[in-house]
Amino acid sequence: MSGEAGLLLRLAGPLQSWGERSKFNERDTAPFPTRSGVIGLLACTLGRRRGEDIGDLARLSLTVRADRPGVLLRDLHTVGGGLPARHTVTTAEGKKRPTAAATLLSHRYYLADAAFTAALTGPADILQACAAALREPFWPPYLGRRSCPPEGPLLLGEFDDVHRHLVELPLARPRRGTASTVPVVFHSDRPLTHLAPTTAGTDNGSEPTGQVNDQPLNFHPQRRAYHSRSRYQRTVHLPADRCHGLGADYLKALATYLAPRPPRPESSPA
Repeated sequence: MSGEAGLLLRLAGPLQSWGERSKFNERDTAPFPTRSGVIGLLACTLGRRRGEDIGDLARLSLTVRADRPGVLLRDLHTVGGGLPARHTVTTAEGKKRPTAAATLLSHRYYLADAAFTAALTGPADILQACAAALREPFWPPYLGRRSCPPEGPLLLGEFDDVHRHLVELPLARPRRGTASTVPVVFHSDRPLTHLAPTTAGTDNGSEPTGQVNDQPLNFHPQRRAYHSRSRYQRTVHLPADRCHGLGADYLKALATYLAPRPPRPESSPA
């Protein structure tokens, strides 16, 4: 995959939630942005309605770098409590719930203060359409749930060698200790052997670490469907001087990295 053109996205915010096995009153989150969540984000910016074809977006490949994994947060969410009977939640039979059972409880999980950098690769025309939509979204994008808007820049740009930049981009985390390197976890739907030379004693990301059910087929509310796919994970030790803290310090380092570089002067003939 080395040398592939693609897009870089920054997925960061106070809260984000990437549902993986959510059912009924238990709404979980994966520890990283899922394919279904990122494809849903792209569909949102493109103005796709639920149920519209997403086959083109499903052709894109996703690799995620975990700058900050965040902290798992559980929220006890209530619906319908303290309302008149006519405003409470309707049952599957179309009736209203009795007063004693009017309040519905759900446990919703989030990643707090997490930051990820994502690389998208695939057909050039699809990437160009997504880049334009991310710059001027049809609907506001969100990080897994509508209550989780992204902070700061979402689209970092289009790159000819996107995976090299995914590795070299400044890290949104503080530097701690005196070690010369920091471990950074990468997740992908493809093998990760291309990211960097193998570090002694660590996996090179050539074999899947498991299966996840996040390959979307349809987002229609009544016909949601997903396929399982292989998940690859790899820990790469990157130079510690790429850690630029949080907030303004990181954004300044990011802006410096992304600033256009002057062309190299041509050598004069001998």
